[in-house]
Amino acid sequence: MSETYVGSIDQGTTGTRFMVFDHDGNVVSQAYEKHEQIYPEPGWVEHDPMEIWENTKLVINEALDKEGLDANQLESIGITNQRETTIIWDAETGKPVHNALVWQDRRTTDRVEEIQDESTDTLTVEEIREKTGLECDAYFSATKTEWILDNADPIKLQRSRPEDVRDRAEDGELMMGTPDTWVIYNLTGNHITDVSNASRTMLYDIEGLHWDDELLDEFNVPREILPEVRPSSDDETYGSTDADGFLGAEVPVAGALGDQQAALFGQTCFDAGDAKNTYGTGSFMLMNTGNEAVSSDHGLLTTI
Repeated sequence: MSETYVGSIDQGTTGTRFMVFDHDGNVVSQAYEKHEQIYPEPGWVEHDPMEIWENTKLVINEALDKEGLDANQLESIGITNQRETTIIWDAETGKPVHNALVWQDRRTTDRVEEIQDESTDTLTVEEIREKTGLECDAYFSATKTEWILDNADPIKLQRSRPEDVRDRAEDGELMMGTPDTWVIYNLTGNHITDVSNASRTMLYDIEGLHWDDELLDEFNVPREILPEVRPSSDDETYGSTDADGFLGAEVPVAGALGDQQAALFGQTCFDAGDAKNTYGTGSFMLMNTGNEAVSSDHGLLTTI
């Protein structure tokens, strides 16, 4: 077992892929599994987080088995993910309180219009843009989180305690995250996101690099449910898989990056002015602006 590899989980909008790379960057093995797209009403899009996690385990094992690789040969695992999609789960049981609300989901459009119409005693769309670099829109995680806390059915929690979901969130009994956080949590037990994903929630100050109290108040999101924000990759890693878990090995989870930022990096756009366009479930153009946050006058987003 002298050969070692790096594993990459790509948790996307339509499915989950696991790829194994050698030290030269060649793909040694890969596996892919689609998950169900759930449309409860027109404009509403959901995923089952448990299905996503089961598929993640499935593709990891399948890719390793294909080439007869042992999980102990993985030096580390990295994650890239569909951004903005929002999951809230029970910290004790690890079970979601509701299906994930997907980035495409438009059910909170009325809430966004409410913010746009509100008087000056709350945050304006300009102040939100200044803090987050984002246009105030149902696309991002803030209003999705608020909706789940206000609308998740407590009966579905399968608990003996009937407390309201929002009360339980304020008591620190629930966890929120985008798909990177969900996968990191299930792999390591740790509640962590990276800056590239945090910057797409509309709850994160991209200049100060912290969850913003005014934004949390505006969107009624308790700080207690938010993950720790870490660099996209560093020596500390995000934790390791459990040797007694599904992999049967202790593998560090060493990096995470929102899918479009990952594509920018993968297309070697390392210099300011370099740009890429990705054609996937949507079409996404990103440009590297260097170390400066450049704000747009024409509705473009500024993101980490």
